Amino acid sequence: MVRTKLSRLLPVIAASAGVLALSACGSGGTTNAASSSTPSTTASPTSTTATTAESSPSSSTPAPSTPVQPAGNGLCKAGDVTLSLGQGDAGAGSVYRPLLIKNSSSKACEIQGFPGVSYVAGNDGHQVGKDAFREGTKGNAVKLDPGQTAVADIQFVNVRNFDSGTCQPTAVKGLRIYLPQETASNFVPTDGTACASTKIPGNQLSVKTVHTS
Repeated sequence: MVRTKLSRLLPVIAASAGVLALSACGSGGTTNAASSSTPSTTASPTSTTATTAESSPSSSTPAPSTPVQPAGNGLCKAGDVTLSLGQGDAGAGSVYRPLLIKNSSSKACEIQGFPGVSYVAGNDGHQVGKDAFREGTKGNAVKLDPGQTAVADIQFVNVRNFDSGTCQPTAVKGLRIYLPQETASNFVPTDGTACASTKIPGNQLSVKTVHTS
């Protein structure tokens, strides 16, 4: 009877031992999984630093310098001078008058070459005909102290000597003058008549280089 009871209890004890073993294994597996999912506090600081350095390579590169513009070059500008026409001499079908260029500023300046000269008309000052023809060669630089005057001789052709159909005579109010190497202009009033056409056989205006008065 005792042997029979023992034979019946052995399978139950074995089964209980198996359950306990499985329980122990399951408990150990859960603990390991939790440990592996916890991030390390010392994870790759080197890679973070490298990323920061690569994201801002220009931080150590100096910005390109802005070119420094040169100061005044000493040339006479439109605002430095006062212009007028002097008395003229009559020639064969022309009048020659000096363009007087006075330094009305408080500093010395230089002028060299041919001024740009053209007729203008209307309230808008539009150009009439071609620019003055440049006669002769470029002269030497002329230094003008405050109050001094230089001269450029201008030839005014009597446009009535041209065929009116070709000339297209037009009333003008004066001259637009550009000093040599200057982009701003001055106006010199002088009423007259000019050819609006650019196809006349000759030049209605001619100018010589600037020289001392």
